[in-house]
Amino acid sequence: MTRDPFDWIDAHAERRRAAGLVRTLRPRPARSPLLDLASNDYLGLARHPEVTRAGADACLRWGAGATGSRLVTGSTELHAELESELAAFCGFEAALVLASGYAANLAAVTALSTEPGTLIVSDSGNHASLIDGCRLSRATTEVVAHADPQAFRKALAGHDGPAVAVTDSVFSVDGDAAPLGALAGACGDHGAALLVDDAHGLGVLGPGGRGAAAQAGLAGAPAVVCTATLSKSLGSQGGVVLGPARVIEHLVNTARTFIFDTGLAPAATGAALGALRLLRREPERAARARAVARELYERLVEAGLEAAVPDACVVSVRAPSPGAAVEWAAACRAAGVAVGCFRPPSVPDGISRLRLTARADLTDREIGDAVRTVVRTAPMPTCP
Repeated sequence: MTRDPFDWIDAHAERRRAAGLVRTLRPRPARSPLLDLASNDYLGLARHPEVTRAGADACLRWGAGATGSRLVTGSTELHAELESELAAFCGFEAALVLASGYAANLAAVTALSTEPGTLIVSDSGNHASLIDGCRLSRATTEVVAHADPQAFRKALAGHDGPAVAVTDSVFSVDGDAAPLGALAGACGDHGAALLVDDAHGLGVLGPGGRGAAAQAGLAGAPAVVCTATLSKSLGSQGGVVLGPARVIEHLVNTARTFIFDTGLAPAATGAALGALRLLRREPERAARARAVARELYERLVEAGLEAAVPDACVVSVRAPSPGAAVEWAAACRAAGVAVGCFRPPSVPDGISRLRLTARADLTDREIGDAVRTVVRTAPMPTCP
């Protein structure tokens, strides 16, 4: 008999089912009746008329697709405009837009570790895109304790050569912020670069939402590079690398996810630019998003649930098991509230969670409805 080359997949699928770790796609309608606390639309801009109109106008003017890689036909004047305004807004010398935040992280990590003998020091809580960037770089990588500047300092002190410290600004599992000032100090003492993934900080942290680097006083620093996604606070799609002009020029010439990928579609480019301009005019959106997150956290804890203190917009609520987390999220959904569900291997500590994401456009009534739903559907008693 001919051997079935995919027999092994069935065994993996069965193990996932037994562990309660099966993931499924759930296509949503254009207009969902659910109260959304699952998306990353932190500023409520994904459907803002000004943003959607900017995206539509860009599509009509520039076409549906970028038509090629950025180095061939995929760079338009619109891309250059977005890059210039992102760099100015975030306080960096230059910016480079890529097709996704994931691609931006792969580009930054691999391009900044091309020098032989480079050491990458990576936080154990980093996003999968940073982890994959470390793997693809083929550089020596040392994974250190989460949000521990001394662990970074110790790793850097033991290395004689080029080095890059890599961290999220806000970690997507528990919503805690990295100690960027202390990390920058450790890097400065040892001649290392600091690479910060600001996916969950741009639009939320810093003055007027300018990001975690601006909040820490590191925007534009000569040894600091930031990445971010345009798909969270800016409600669009794509990613960006921000840093010194010579770093950006190096990426243009060496980053494979930039060189060999089709440029960001004009509609997404235009929408991101529209959202950025709106945020500049309405900087209070950033503070409102943080305030909503804090209120969600305080009310959930007051009700007896175990939640992590949010440093930005992610509110993480612990569940007793992967299966319980899935059932809890499903119960919330059935009650009209969409929440995220994080389980292994998405969580490095193996603890399953519900993840609620705050939005600047949530009303007080919606916040109350969300809290009551999460508490009422909890898989264990919320009070002693």
